[in-house]
Amino acid sequence: MNIGIIGCGLIGQKRAKTLNNSRLVICADTIQEKAESLANRHTGCIATTNWHDVINHPDVQMVIIATLHATLAEMGLAAIRAGKHILVEKPAGRKAEEITPLIQEAAKNKVLARVGFNHRYHRAFQKARELIDQGELGELMFVRARYGHGGRIGYDKEWRAQPALSGGGELIDQGVHLIDLARWFLGDFSEVDGSAHTFYWNMPVDDNGFLLLKTPKKQVAFLHASCTEWKNLFSFEIYGRTGKIDIQGLGGSYGTERITFYKMRPEMGPPETYSWEFPMEDNSWEVELTEFMQDIEKNRQPAANLHDAHAALSIVEKIYRESGL
Repeated sequence: MNIGIIGCGLIGQKRAKTLNNSRLVICADTIQEKAESLANRHTGCIATTNWHDVINHPDVQMVIIATLHATLAEMGLAAIRAGKHILVEKPAGRKAEEITPLIQEAAKNKVLARVGFNHRYHRAFQKARELIDQGELGELMFVRARYGHGGRIGYDKEWRAQPALSGGGELIDQGVHLIDLARWFLGDFSEVDGSAHTFYWNMPVDDNGFLLLKTPKKQVAFLHASCTEWKNLFSFEIYGRTGKIDIQGLGGSYGTERITFYKMRPEMGPPETYSWEFPMEDNSWEVELTEFMQDIEKNRQPAANLHDAHAALSIVEKIYRESGL
């Protein structure tokens, strides 16, 4: 498949490393040097500062969009209208209403759109999905999760702290991953409560988001996203009637990725315990893109799609409205 990339920063570069047998035809970035640096690693790739060149390139079949939140939906919509399949990074827009036209146009133009919720493809989450699908946890009851980092000097001056560019703070940044994962296991949420607040950083967006979400069956997701964590942390627990899954770490500064399965005994008491660790390099980006290639080949709707992004952003917006942000 011939691919174009818009946005040649950290995420765009990560995506480019996962192309395998596909060909990077053209890449764009507002900074010429970034585009050229990425293009020079791929034979015959064109570098440009005009993102329209990517979506209008006649050889490009799929566009990867890895830009600021403010431009994700605009570029995604243009690519879809040009007849290209897209992989757009999360959250795919700043508000749910920005996603609606993409959903409509993708159906109209018969192209597929995947949203980069790559956390679903971490090895620990793939194992969790396998255990749950096998019925090992029984009926799911609730999810409890935390995700956070500590920022860095000048964090409150970066684009993520500017509402017009980011759409919000920590809740729309790392929080949407937690929301997506909770929806992936529990389904849609009909009740949304919580709070977003700025405790530490001098910025007009939230540095902490707290969520209490409920499904129609009263299953609960209790989620906390923070950029005042100081020591990077990822923790995701899934509780069922016959067992529990505990996922800790994402690799790198978040610590070794591991999953522990606690299986309830018939007599209760201490559970049977099984653990898996994944100290190797994160391959979620590659697995995610490979699955999207298969989606396109089989003409099937991607597992993480624009509807998922719309649902996650709708939850974020409700919390922001009620928190006065």
